[in-house]
Amino acid sequence: MKFQDYYKILGVDRNADAATIKKAYRKLARQYHPDVNQATDAEEKFKQVNEAYDVLKDAEKRKAYDQFGENWKHGHEFNAGGWSKAGSEGFSGGSFNDFFESIFAQGGFGGFGERTAAGGFQDGGFYQESPFQQRSRKGEDQLLKLDISLEEAFNGGEKMIQLSRHESRAGGLATPSLKKLKINIPRGVANGQKIRLAGQGHPSTTGGQAGDLLLEMHLLPHKLFQLDGRNLILKCPVTPWEAALGGKIKVPTLTGQVELKLTPGMQSGQKMRLKGRGMPGNPDGDLLVEIQIHTPPAKDDKMREFYQDMKKRFHYNPRSF
Repeated sequence: MKFQDYYKILGVDRNADAATIKKAYRKLARQYHPDVNQATDAEEKFKQVNEAYDVLKDAEKRKAYDQFGENWKHGHEFNAGGWSKAGSEGFSGGSFNDFFESIFAQGGFGGFGERTAAGGFQDGGFYQESPFQQRSRKGEDQLLKLDISLEEAFNGGEKMIQLSRHESRAGGLATPSLKKLKINIPRGVANGQKIRLAGQGHPSTTGGQAGDLLLEMHLLPHKLFQLDGRNLILKCPVTPWEAALGGKIKVPTLTGQVELKLTPGMQSGQKMRLKGRGMPGNPDGDLLVEIQIHTPPAKDDKMREFYQDMKKRFHYNPRSF
């Protein structure tokens, strides 16, 4: 495996203190998180940043990394209390289970088979978990489909939600409960996009880490705007004289009203594009204003006479087919 310069990955000096390392990690984790960054290499960079921080935040791991470089894992295991010397004088401390876990955590004793993603070992169809994995299995992830308004997706921000849980009680009984959780909706979140909240899923039944919460965003229909990718579509009614003569009208956007100039002779179905007035993104979407000509009804004799006069004056047949 290619040697990873963890300091270079986080963009910090080798003498950086813990606070500086933590600040750099948080910035990069937000930048490359797959739920926010859709670039093809974002997930790989996110993994590198997490790996680097996992080592540099731990004083013992960092010391071993600084001393042994690419062989830091072996140096760390050697200095971690597994043996008192180079394996010839037995154990200096710790239980056999700790020793077993430390050896297999590095994929040692290849005759036992390969380590699986769940933390156990697979050999010819036989699977066995390590004692550590048996007593601290991670809780299950939880998926929640969250309904949000178009305005909430556009602006982002905090939102309070409730989660339904089944908590274990004495005697093995599980009782339902509600948990309130304050979440942060990213600005410009897309319909169907998933946001992962680490450790907010179902609790572990064996004392391990809780699972993750996956929030799947579902944008509710809007009374004015239709969503088309990152673009918004607004169907805008205009009068026949506005369409024929042109002029200025006011149209709504998600940030307030703007003035739109109609060109003379507009037809129903024509679209006018307002650049950057759609959903936030990289780049921002546009607002497409679709013109719809609404004809006022002839409710009395004077109005009917007006339309009869128009009929005589225009000699116009739109049905060219």
